Amino acid sequence: MTDDTGEVDASALQARIDAGESVRVLDVRDRDEVERWRLSGPGVALTQKPYNRFLQARVTGDLDGFVADVDGEGPITVVCARGEASGEVARALADAGFDARNLAGGMEAWARLLLATEVEGALPDAPEATLVQYRRPSSGCLGYALVADGEAAVVDPLRAFTDRYVADAADRGAEITTVVDTHVHADHVSGLRALTEATGATPVLPAAAAERGVTYDVETVEDGETVAVGDLSLTAVHAPGHTTGMTAFAVGDALLTGDSLFTDGVARPDLEEGADEAPAFARELYRTLTERFARFPDGTLVAPGHHGGDAAPGDDGAVAARLGDCRELPVFDLSEAEFVERITERTPPRPANHAEIIAVNLGRESADDDAAFELELGPNNCAAAPADD
Repeated sequence: MTDDTGEVDASALQARIDAGESVRVLDVRDRDEVERWRLSGPGVALTQKPYNRFLQARVTGDLDGFVADVDGEGPITVVCARGEASGEVARALADAGFDARNLAGGMEAWARLLLATEVEGALPDAPEATLVQYRRPSSGCLGYALVADGEAAVVDPLRAFTDRYVADAADRGAEITTVVDTHVHADHVSGLRALTEATGATPVLPAAAAERGVTYDVETVEDGETVAVGDLSLTAVHAPGHTTGMTAFAVGDALLTGDSLFTDGVARPDLEEGADEAPAFARELYRTLTERFARFPDGTLVAPGHHGGDAAPGDDGAVAARLGDCRELPVFDLSEAEFVERITERTPPRPANHAEIIAVNLGRESADDDAAFELELGPNNCAAAPADD
């Protein structure tokens, strides 16, 4: 919400973005920071002007000129890294008669925002059970909690939000009994171990993911095996391509696809072994999409592990889509050779600090909570280029 100090908090701002409202943003960080990571959404109009440009405009008395070419319409939300410089800018603009407010806490506060919503239509035969989607808008990371019969399994948790998962499970009258990662993540520090330590739950990894050199004790799951959660179960579906160990999990009418198939595209194939091996991984991804997922009907609800910056949640607040709609993506019309060529030529920059994040997630390196949070700031970049590019 916006308070009488002229600040708006991250949750209120994200609610406007999710509602498709026009959001006018003035980002006063340096250009390289903004290009690396920025507020995004279908209705976001963002203009970058460094803080020193504001200082010059204030000295010369030309705040009108400073604001004149800020894109978009409506109130201006001023953004910086932690809300300090942007707070100064917002106050000065407001004093000069402009409708301006500061994003409290800046991009760091946005990075600490985790939204939770129940995924409608996921479990039609288990009305007492719930599939919760967790969404971190700042990075597009998606995770899940399956709650059934007083037990909960958390899939792809983020370490930064360990306490949140525990509290949410308790609020639903459930105990976290299992923690699952769909693969070895390269874009964020996994909460697998932290959540296991906090709850005594069983940590689970796909066998092929553990074989990459995990240094801590986990239980492993193979293709077709199940993970019990109360009176339900998650069924492992081997889905290599993004990584060798990438595994989707089916439950009810939902398929938790991790980093394989997204609502608006497909995963990139180069994060495990680099560009030289990317074509081989891309071929595996093609088989995952066209063969391994072929047994799931079009009505299956795809609950992915990430979303792009312009993804809009559905009426239930979740980012999900029917498999039949995903099969309409242009990449499904390509031959294997065309698919491989397309997604290996369209990979964005790798996630920031990806090598160190992988090492932490394997247990080969350590990072305290503050260091882990800093490592993962920024977009996830786990997808290939958008399918319609």
